[in-house]
Amino acid sequence: MDGRFDYQLAFSRTVGWITQEEQAILRSKRIAIAGLGGVGGSHLLTLTRLGIGAFTLAEMDSFGIENLNRQAGAFMSTLERPKLEVLATIARDINPELSIRTFPEGLTEFNLIDFLDGIDLYIDSLDFFALNARRRIFAECANRGIPAITAAPLGMGTALLAFHPAGISFEEYFQLEDAIQSEQYLRFLLGLSPAMLQMRYLVAPEAVNLAGQKGPSTPMACELCAGAAGTVALKILLRRGHVPFAPRGIHFDAYRTKLVHTWRPWGNRNPLQRLALAIARRRLASVTHRQSEHPPKKRTNPKPPHSAQIWDILEQARWAPSGDNAQPWRFQILDAEEMVIHIPPERNDNVYEYNDAQPSWLSRGFLLETLRIAASRHARKLSWRLETNQEGRQQIRIKLASIAGGDADKLYSVIVQRSVDRRRYQLKRLPPALRHQLELALGDEVQIRWAESLAERWHWGLINAAATHIRLSIPEAYPIHQRILDWHRQKSPAGVPAAAVSANPITQRLMRWALADWARVNFLNRYLAGTLTPRLEFDLIPGLFCAAHFWVALKEAPDTRLRNEQLLELGMRLQRFWLTATRLNLVVQPSLAPLAFSFYSRNRIPFTTNQKGASKAGQLNKKLSLALQGTAPNTVIFAGRIGFPLGNPPTSRSTRLSVEELMLPDEA
Repeated sequence: MDGRFDYQLAFSRTVGWITQEEQAILRSKRIAIAGLGGVGGSHLLTLTRLGIGAFTLAEMDSFGIENLNRQAGAFMSTLERPKLEVLATIARDINPELSIRTFPEGLTEFNLIDFLDGIDLYIDSLDFFALNARRRIFAECANRGIPAITAAPLGMGTALLAFHPAGISFEEYFQLEDAIQSEQYLRFLLGLSPAMLQMRYLVAPEAVNLAGQKGPSTPMACELCAGAAGTVALKILLRRGHVPFAPRGIHFDAYRTKLVHTWRPWGNRNPLQRLALAIARRRLASVTHRQSEHPPKKRTNPKPPHSAQIWDILEQARWAPSGDNAQPWRFQILDAEEMVIHIPPERNDNVYEYNDAQPSWLSRGFLLETLRIAASRHARKLSWRLETNQEGRQQIRIKLASIAGGDADKLYSVIVQRSVDRRRYQLKRLPPALRHQLELALGDEVQIRWAESLAERWHWGLINAAATHIRLSIPEAYPIHQRILDWHRQKSPAGVPAAAVSANPITQRLMRWALADWARVNFLNRYLAGTLTPRLEFDLIPGLFCAAHFWVALKEAPDTRLRNEQLLELGMRLQRFWLTATRLNLVVQPSLAPLAFSFYSRNRIPFTTNQKGASKAGQLNKKLSLALQGTAPNTVIFAGRIGFPLGNPPTSRSTRLSVEELMLPDEA
């Protein structure tokens, strides 16, 4: 043992909150911990620093890379090493005098008696889903008169229950016997957390998969578990202060800054618990149904070992925006520095792809800029060229050469955060300094104009409402809306969630009913002013509630249609503008439908069989020309509204296909 170690001096800073005599008592105690994963390792190190003198530990697993987000002892240097060995070494590095008994085979029905021999307190750290082992050990603790604690990491908080040998037992409280597995999980979760504080901010319900025995976890929750359990352990071992033994419990949630004292007499037999369980069963059935309808995609393109950095760059770059979340690109990695972006054939049936698919080419520019920013994180420099392949299709060849040093682009941190926000914004105007930063992001080749006054915002709201009236009235837009609207998911990887279009639930239900059949759309439009409510909710109200509307235009009108290379470069500038807005805590909603319909009318290009729709496009073109304040309409490449968000980020948004799904199929 290191001769420098002195127990009294090492733990002297705790004295004051406890006495020296109580510190000596803690030194004499042995605590058993089964499981050294998310919370178990934190329990061990917290209690070691408290001065506990002896531990009995059971753990059979080794550290994996998925443990780095939360587990004490998980480092790159400890990957694939046994958790028990690593954590015992760390604990002894804190207190070389520790007495540690280890069970590297884990906790089994054959070693349970030995595991509990001579302990003063048991702290449960088994995996959430290890209910059979948990039931056995809590039952044996009760038989031997050993207090037992379980602290669950839930969201960004902890729910704690302590069981006294003379009180209600684990089995009496949770009522797990004779229940099927999924029901046991529900009863255990609801019993631990009757208040369920964490559910208010669960933004990705699909991450909770009871059937697959998977769920999300945070490092904050694990540390809070250790703090709460360590404090209750101190009170039990020192027989000091009130301990809320089951059926009482505590649930503290740091995210919501709430502390709830729970009390469920008879545990899960309590009438309130029975009601909560009935509701939870219905929700679980709904989630399970959605998960079965949309199972996770299996990896078909394994990650090439020679191009790990490019793969990581693509993980970020795939978040580049595109119209209707179409993602009109596919990737092919050639080697460690080179890849190709394959461009699929343009669809001729998309009324929004005006001027030879200009929106899609701009979005590919968004992708290039996102690639460039993501590459900076790995000290890579992006260069690209547009070329034609052997099949006569255009593709973009990318070179990601390594460079010496350099920091990641400051916009890297907001790549994933950037999204479309279709809701109302604050009425606060943009300060001149923020406008200047946005203008700098666009560069010198284009100009941005702002419409900030109430009258200007109302005029732009009318323009967007006119575009909505057209697109909800013409048959050419109907199949597009059918295709892109996702009615089942809050986060859509290849479409737009219906919940993200800023309509109230009644309007959403009416939309879903109408989009099942074009005849229904016609009926609503003809007899029930079917576009009135969407225009109000999608355009007029949000159009007023923002800092400004804006449009981005070329400084000079082009002699001919812009070349695709030019559109890619312009798209790169626009993406930098959007990411800069996100970094400045602003939100943006693009508005391209008015530009599309104005283009068709201005150039007398037939785009619909609906004559009223074509006539409305002509009226829209006149309104747009007035709103542009002298800017030539044929120079405008992008428009939208911008402002400060009114609340939390939307819970619904378009996500993206995975890198695997965006890779060029093998047969290509």
